[in-house]
Amino acid sequence: MDRAELVDRGASIADRLTTTQVPPPWWLVVVTGLVALVLVAYGPLWRITRNVVTIAHEGGHALIALLTGRRLDSITLHSDTSGLTVSSGKPYGPGMILTAMAGYPAPPLLGLGFAALLGAERITLMLWTSIVLLAAVLIKVRNVYGLCTVFALAATIFAVSWFGTDTVQAAVAFLGAWFLLLAGARPVIELQRGRSRRLRNTPHNVGSDADQLAGLTRIPGILWVLFFGAIAVAALVVGGGLLLSDATGVCIPVVSGESCPAPASTGG
Repeated sequence: MDRAELVDRGASIADRLTTTQVPPPWWLVVVTGLVALVLVAYGPLWRITRNVVTIAHEGGHALIALLTGRRLDSITLHSDTSGLTVSSGKPYGPGMILTAMAGYPAPPLLGLGFAALLGAERITLMLWTSIVLLAAVLIKVRNVYGLCTVFALAATIFAVSWFGTDTVQAAVAFLGAWFLLLAGARPVIELQRGRSRRLRNTPHNVGSDADQLAGLTRIPGILWVLFFGAIAVAALVVGGGLLLSDATGVCIPVVSGESCPAPASTGG
C-alpha cells in the first residue's frame, strides 16, 4: 500500500467514524450470535476466548479506579485467564468499593454499549472504540503475556477495520458484541463455584471480588454474586434485543423505546 492509498484509507475510516453504515443481513447477526454462544459454551474454546473477558474485567477495575481518584499502578493478565489490577489509595470507602465492584459487570456492560452502537448502525465507530479501549489497557499492562494478548487483539481488530470488507467488519463487530453479552454470566457462575470450593477448605480466606466486597460493605458475598449475575442477564436481554430488532425488523418495545405498530386487521 503506497502513501496515497494509505491516506485515502485513513480518510475513508475517518469519514465512516462519523457516519452510519448499512446494517448487515439478518442471517449474519444470527450466525455471529450462534458462533459467540459456541465460544462461550464449549470448554476448550472458552479457555482461550476467556482472555477477552479478563481484559474487559481488569479494564473495568482500572477505569473505575481512575474515575474515583485512585492511582492505577498496574494490570497483569495471566495465561490461565486470571488477572490482577493494582491501584493505590484508601483500602476502604466508596472508591475502593466501586473499584472492586467494577470487574464482573464490565464485560456485559461493554457488550451492551457495543450493541447500542451497532443498533445505531455505527459499526466502524464500535470497532475503533474497541481499539482505543485496548490501547488504554495496554499502557498499564506489566507482564509479557498480557502485553502480547492485548496487542494481538487490538491488532486483529485494527486489521479488520483497515482491510476488511463491510461484511467482514460487520461480522467481527457483531461477534464481539454477542460474545461479551453471552460471556457475562459464565464468569459469575465460575466465581460462585470457586467460592464454594474455597469456603469448604479455607472459610476465612476467600479472595474473590465478591468476598472482598463483603468485607468492605458487610453485605454477604453471595448477594454480590447475585448482583453480578443480574447485571449480566439484564445486559444480555437488552443488548440481544438491540442487535436482533434492528437486523431482523422484529419490534421489541422494551429495548427500542417505541410502540410496535398494531397488526393489520383482516376482514371476516
